[in-house]
Amino acid sequence: MAEGTSPPVLVERRPAFLGLALNRPEVINTINLKMVRLLRLALDEALAAADLRLVVLTAAGDRGFCAGGDLKALARAVQAGNLAESGRFFEEEYALDLMLHQFPKAVVVLADGICMGGGLGLAAGADFIIATEHTRMAMPETRIGFFPDVGATGWLFDRCPPGYPEFLALTGYELQGPECVRVGLATHLVPSTRLPELRARLAVGASGLSPKKEEALRQLKEMIQPLAAAPPPPQPEMDAWVAEHFADKRTMAEIMASLNQCRVGRKFCGDVFERLHERSPTALAVTLRLLRANQGRPLPEVFAREARAARFMVAHPDYLEGIRARILDKDNKPRWRPATLTEVEARDWDL
Repeated sequence: MAEGTSPPVLVERRPAFLGLALNRPEVINTINLKMVRLLRLALDEALAAADLRLVVLTAAGDRGFCAGGDLKALARAVQAGNLAESGRFFEEEYALDLMLHQFPKAVVVLADGICMGGGLGLAAGADFIIATEHTRMAMPETRIGFFPDVGATGWLFDRCPPGYPEFLALTGYELQGPECVRVGLATHLVPSTRLPELRARLAVGASGLSPKKEEALRQLKEMIQPLAAAPPPPQPEMDAWVAEHFADKRTMAEIMASLNQCRVGRKFCGDVFERLHERSPTALAVTLRLLRANQGRPLPEVFAREARAARFMVAHPDYLEGIRARILDKDNKPRWRPATLTEVEARDWDL
């Protein structure tokens, strides 16, 4: 079905249950302002419905839950000099994400396939985040001259082991399947073949949920658990490596020096070192400053600081250049300005 012939958000209402499905499968359900507003409208109605107990957020298609924000639309707005339009998108997207984090009724996200950037922002506010063997979670924004936003520079610290907030945010490392649960970005791993059964169980069981959210969450856990796979095994060596090279570092120079020292004997160090070298120096420096500023801060404050950073970054030449090189022309040869971390880290920004 061609884009535009079907609503970009599908709404299903049953007794005590609201189902919301992102519906732009041809672009892996990338989010635009219209979708943000439709989701917000549905959630406002859910708040007003006294009998509603559960919201379940899914997506159409078989490629993924959501690949993030609609970068092509944002790039068009910035190219046209319409920074107000891009600013509205971030403002309303962040307000929606914060609403999900604070929602007084139970929320479950079925995050099959790709769940990145703004898609991970939607999922992060849920009480239960269901991954499958096909799930791929990442915050790849530094690769296109932006930073991991949607509250991630704050909530990553509440979910992940030491060093992973910095590692995931700076490198865009992609977590797959069980890793999403192990690192803390998903709560359960359910085989993809059982997702229809889980969704049906949730829709039918919603009417029996307690009006008290804490009790409703306990009941939901009992519904989900029988379909979930066993918890993934720990990876102490990986965890120690991430903590050693990324936890509590104050500057990108510290991180790069640490990786440079170990990369001679360990290929993974060298791969990550090179991955960081490919990214926008400005985006890396902004990301690390936001992580340090937002760690442990209340989410409303995190989103407010990220909104200021978003306004700064979309007006920076690296944003359009990153989208050009990675999304539009796909030559993968961005010309960052400034081109080095040394030039960037000497600068001061009001973020």
